[in-house]
Amino acid sequence: MRTDILPARYRGAQRIGRGGMGEIYRATDSLLGRAVAVKVLAEPYAQDATVRERFTREALSAARLSGQPNTVTIYDVGEQDGRPYIVMEYLGGGSLDDVLRRDGAQPPERAFEWLEQAAAALDAAHGHGVVHRDVKPANLMLDREARVHVADFGIASAAGMDSLTLTGTVLGTAGYLSPEQAQGDRATPASDRYSLAVVAYELLTGRRPFESESPTAEAAAHVHAGVPSVCDLSSLPCELDPVFSKALAKDPAQRFDSAAEFVAALRAALADAAGATRGFPVAPAPARPVRQPRTSAWPGLLVLLVIGAIGGALAAYLLTRGNDHQAAPVPQPKATTVVRTVTQPSGQATTVTQQVTTTPAAPSASGTSGQALNDQGYAKMRAGDYAGALPLLQQSVAKLRGVGPSDPYEAYANYNLGYTLLQLGHCSEAVPYLQRAQQLEPQRSEPGKALKQAQKCA
Repeated sequence: MRTDILPARYRGAQRIGRGGMGEIYRATDSLLGRAVAVKVLAEPYAQDATVRERFTREALSAARLSGQPNTVTIYDVGEQDGRPYIVMEYLGGGSLDDVLRRDGAQPPERAFEWLEQAAAALDAAHGHGVVHRDVKPANLMLDREARVHVADFGIASAAGMDSLTLTGTVLGTAGYLSPEQAQGDRATPASDRYSLAVVAYELLTGRRPFESESPTAEAAAHVHAGVPSVCDLSSLPCELDPVFSKALAKDPAQRFDSAAEFVAALRAALADAAGATRGFPVAPAPARPVRQPRTSAWPGLLVLLVIGAIGGALAAYLLTRGNDHQAAPVPQPKATTVVRTVTQPSGQATTVTQQVTTTPAAPSASGTSGQALNDQGYAKMRAGDYAGALPLLQQSVAKLRGVGPSDPYEAYANYNLGYTLLQLGHCSEAVPYLQRAQQLEPQRSEPGKALKQAQKCA
């Protein structure tokens, strides 16, 4: 194995990977005394001066992203004996491709965390005008804490590999190419988001949506075939299908506007499905969602209880969200203009115009328990729909009032209602609910923190 293709500064090189575009070495930077990963452009590409120049240009462009969240940091870019190279941080945790090959489909919460991390990196890159062009599990690297870092921004394009029409060597990643790339069109941020959706589909089901033994057939399916239902390939609920249909739309304009929005939609869809099954008996295998109220009803402290299932079946996660047809109509806060006359001590009358915001009373939902109403309201809070959460939480607090300290839901509902009012700008209205939550659960720090914030802006 040749290691003289690296500058002398990088010692003890060991090849740790090989792909269509080059080789990856682990080495020690003798100047700074740290482990690094060095990617060297493959010999066939290095013989083309145009490709070498483009490779270096794309690497320098990607280096601008160093320091962005969940992005592999680039330390150095150069050329040795006519072979361009990139020196980057060595993470040591392998890649999501390694995870999928070893373990197959992942539990939803783990997959969502990885997808959120990848989404943060992609959205940041797109904000800097950088398109990845080759989002796939092999380019989603894990550090030793199992956090995802996106690698190889723009390198596919630099090697002439960002569409099937340019080179046959890209066939190995045809499973992740967007329809526009498969047809030879230029990649855009929407193309990266499409590829991330393919990765998400594979993480959750263990298979790519158009998986085929023929890379050409798989690429063609991205262009022409409909998205298969996730519930046909796994034990996941069909409620995720509309999210994937949008994320994998053939028309880039119909996809999500950001990678983060796509992952949030996946979470919300799974929460919808969990809400739809709540109240049914718990089956022995696979297990259904189990409510753990002391770890689930406080925003910012959601803990998903992973339940072991037979044969590695999908773990059930606590993600509750009420059915849309169960949710009460959403009353919107209304601003009313009040005109009144004030008489000054001097006897002069002054007309004062004032805007008063009021919230209509929530409609009754007598057939729904206070606990269920809190769960439905909390799910809307997690989705950022505080106006939709408000009437549900108002009803929940009313139904749970005085249930006693043995049931923590009264505290949860009061906190959630106070927090929602705070997010909607009704600071003074939030105070009594947060005070009640603090009284019922004095060991919790969240009500006190929110109460201080509400009192400050009231």
